[in-house]
Formats: sequence, C-alpha cells, structure tokens
Amino acid sequence: MNRIVLFLATLGPVGTKLPAPGTMGSLVGLLAYVFMTLVMGWPAHLIALSFLPLFVIGIPLCSRAEILLDRNDPGEIIWDEFTVIPFVFLPLFDFWMIPPTKETFFWLAFGFALFRLFDVTKPWIIHSAQKLPRGFGVMVDDLLAAIAAALVLWGARTFSLSFLS
Repeated sequence: MNRIVLFLATLGPVGTKLPAPGTMGSLVGLLAYVFMTLVMGWPAHLIALSFLPLFVIGIPLCSRAEILLDRNDPGEIIWDEFTVIPFVFLPLFDFWMIPPTKETFFWLAFGFALFRLFDVTKPWIIHSAQKLPRGFGVMVDDLLAAIAAALVLWGARTFSLSFLS
C-alpha cells in the first residue's frame, strides 16, 4: 500500500526521476487539461469539478507520503500541482468552444507560467497556507496559487479583450 501511495503522490517517475518535479507535475496536469478540453470537448468548469475529488483525496495521500518520506512537503510529491491546474483555467470557461489557435496556446502557456510563479514564490497567504498540517498544507497552498493565477489570468484576458473590441 505504501508503494501505491508514493507512486500516486509522485506521479510515478515524474516526481522522482525528472528535473523540476513541481513544474513537471504541473505540466502533466496541463496536458490532461488540454486533452480534456481540446480533444474531449469538456468545458473548464466540468474538468475542475472532476478534479475536485482528486484534490480531496490528495490531502490524506500527501499526508501519508510526507510520513513515508519523513519530510514536510518534499519536492517529489507533485499530486498537488497536478490536481489544481484545472482551477487556473476557470476564467477561460468560454474560450475552449472554438478550434485551437495560437491565442489558445498563448493563454494556456500564460496560465501555466502564472501558476508556477505563484507556486514557487508563494506570496501572501499562500506561504502561510503551506504551514498548515501535513497534506492539508501541501494541497491548500497549491490551490491558493491556482486561484491567484486564475484571478490574474481573468484580469489579463478581460483587460486584453477591452483593447481588442
């Protein structure tokens, strides 16, 4: 059972064998998100809703992984980055109903970069949330980073659209 916990928490070799595991976990989440939106045609809010149970499962999963690894929020635990990525793109809920364009990939890359920025720098309350106990802190700080990225993404998209119309 412990092997399964560690495999899930680290997304297998993604968190343990690749450089920059947090970025790689985020990238896996982004690829899953892109597949669900652009290939399967799911709307952003449905994807976020489907990832919500994964987020909740992540709290005990990451708690156990921390205990097994005997460290607080070790870098190889990337379940948190993977599961919160869909929340970054909620402001683009109406954007995916068109065929993908250069603009589509710009907003995906911009949202990804914003999330990584907030996740790495941990400004404001995000840093405080990381101090919450065990898996709760592991998961909540990334959710707050995703929400911050989503707010900036929404602002940037809204602001840019005001210039285009």
